[in-house]
Amino acid sequence: MVESTAPKQGPQNHHQVFDVSVNVLPQGGSKCFDDDGKLKRTGSVWTASAHIITAVIGSGVLSLAWATAQLGWIAGPTVLLLFAFVTYYTSVLLSACYRSGHPDTGKRNYTYMDAVRANLGGFQVKVCGAIQYMNLFGVAIGYTIAASISMTAIKKSNCFHSSGGKDPCKVSSTPYMIIFGVVEILFSQIPDFDQIWWLSIVAAVMSFTYSTIGLGLGIGKVAETGKVKGSLTGISIGTVTQTDKIWRSFQALGAIAFAYSYSLILIEIQDTIKAPPSEYKTMKKATLLSVAVTTIFYMSCGCFGYAAFGDLAPGNLLTGFGFYNPYWLLDIANIAIVIHLVGAYQVYCQPLFAFIEKTARNWFPENKFITKEIEIPIPGFKPYKLNLFRLVWRSIFVVITTVISMLMPFFNDVVGILGAFGFWPLTVYFPVEMYIVQKKIPKWSTRWLCLQILSLACLIISVAAAAGSFAGVVNDLKVYKAFKTSY
Repeated sequence: MVESTAPKQGPQNHHQVFDVSVNVLPQGGSKCFDDDGKLKRTGSVWTASAHIITAVIGSGVLSLAWATAQLGWIAGPTVLLLFAFVTYYTSVLLSACYRSGHPDTGKRNYTYMDAVRANLGGFQVKVCGAIQYMNLFGVAIGYTIAASISMTAIKKSNCFHSSGGKDPCKVSSTPYMIIFGVVEILFSQIPDFDQIWWLSIVAAVMSFTYSTIGLGLGIGKVAETGKVKGSLTGISIGTVTQTDKIWRSFQALGAIAFAYSYSLILIEIQDTIKAPPSEYKTMKKATLLSVAVTTIFYMSCGCFGYAAFGDLAPGNLLTGFGFYNPYWLLDIANIAIVIHLVGAYQVYCQPLFAFIEKTARNWFPENKFITKEIEIPIPGFKPYKLNLFRLVWRSIFVVITTVISMLMPFFNDVVGILGAFGFWPLTVYFPVEMYIVQKKIPKWSTRWLCLQILSLACLIISVAAAAGSFAGVVNDLKVYKAFKTSY
């Protein structure tokens, strides 16, 4: 997405999964450099699995108890397993497209868009780019909403504890969205991923922290009551109307799709893997391992959350106030969510930042506002290179995502829309179409037909999930007042 003109010095850090730069170094012997002239990659099955798990286990896990409650004990776990299988299968297809031509010696594709360009080309590259960047923009909005809800949950939890449950403790989310936005404006001025790998590690640790606390509280609640709540068919008619049940079931599909999505960054992760063996073989193992670990975790969180609350499973396991005690543990979990989302916001937005800045430099190479970097000395550190265009455009981006979040602060609906919008094109359609081209699968052959049926089935699921999520937004808007949402 961005081509750096200067070669990188020093060893490549394997945490820089999402680095969108393509750094070509002069050939310097096979001991130091790979076949494309870049420094030897050092990634393995374990590092690739860690990166995938880090990317996948995010705030999406918190809506899985709610999603399971809409679908019930039969459909809920079945849909989770089906999404796991589809994600694994299409990820294997996509990883086969990392190299064009020969799987061991073909030309490398450094990013998802590079792979689409090499295999499909033309108009499809633009479609892929538009979907990818719109999805990243949507994720920024989703993360702003989720972070503000966690901040209000901390305030509400402490208020509830101090009043002994007598005060309803309504808290507005708007000030917290503004605080999150200000923090993101500061972090977004870090130029690129070379300098935020540490933020990625912190975010990963935090995501495991709050997910484990959510799982532990669910198990504790079931053990405390000794009852497994819920039904085979999900939330009962009466608690919701029949129409709402249909829409909410569709929305649950979107929430599960969002929880599993990581295809946006699969190629970038694969680009960190050393060879031999071929990157494809290593990535196939890493995908199997990470999807298996994620699925066990998701099944546990979704099922124990549903078992604990039944029809009343909250939309967000840690902020929907199914739990009030121990309040200090909830505070720790919600602080972990906020810290994770600060880092995750940057991880997902950096490719978009880089794309806009590269495009601006290409269009206006002589414009000093866009290209000039001002060195600001920082005692004890390297000078900070301030670019005025980066400062202005990234700040505007964060402000826009924050304002939209204030206007539409519906966590479950936004998660469902993002899942539905990104799942079919990025996780299924492009990997299937690229694989057909790569392997020269004949049209109307049995394999071709099976792949197309899979793609069509996933398209139908995506459309249903999008419809359910939009219906949820329409319902929420009936009782909603702009900038006055409180929890």
